[in-house]
Amino acid sequence: METNLREPTTVGEMLTEEFLKDLNMSQEHFGKQLGLSRKVINQICLNKRRITVEEAVDMAILLNTDADFWIRVQANHDEWLARQQENERRSKGLRPLFVAHML
Repeated sequence: METNLREPTTVGEMLTEEFLKDLNMSQEHFGKQLGLSRKVINQICLNKRRITVEEAVDMAILLNTDADFWIRVQANHDEWLARQQENERRSKGLRPLFVAHML
């Protein structure tokens, strides 16, 4: 099992620190360009909401990146979060129903 102790960069951190700040752009303005409310952009920036594939595509176009970039940032964080949750559940006693046999 791969272990990564450091939490990967989130979409919200990347968007805020590497794009909105550098472009001197407000969440409200970015949201209007993306067709989303300031509230939704704020939730993304605060890591309270994941982005959809459609949003990744639109962000890529607006920010001159590619959709794969945003999808990978989201997926890397999701994978890290899943490992944290798996470890927590195992520590609380959740166990496999059967043992897999390797061929």
